[in-house]
Amino acid sequence: MEVTREVVLEAPLDEVWDALTDPAQLEEWFSEDGEERELVVEEVETRRRFAYTWDDGTVAIEIEEVERGTRIVVTETGEPGWNAVFALRALTHAYA
Repeated sequence: MEVTREVVLEAPLDEVWDALTDPAQLEEWFSEDGEERELVVEEVETRRRFAYTWDDGTVAIEIEEVERGTRIVVTETGEPGWNAVFALRALTHAYA
């Protein structure tokens, strides 16, 4: 199964990158239910893309600066269930 979601945040690219990669900020929005999750970072292109594996899936997050802010595209491949695409909603609400 593959799920892709795209959102444009009215926030600078550097701020979005930090929110997506800084452990302290990730803890605030990525573990909403209090459950601890482990992942393995597989690829990093600073300020552009990172990908990781966890549980039975792979997540790739790409960001780019656009006229209105920063576009984020999250693609998750793996088993259905909790996924990063849904966690992206939490980040979106932080910038709403």
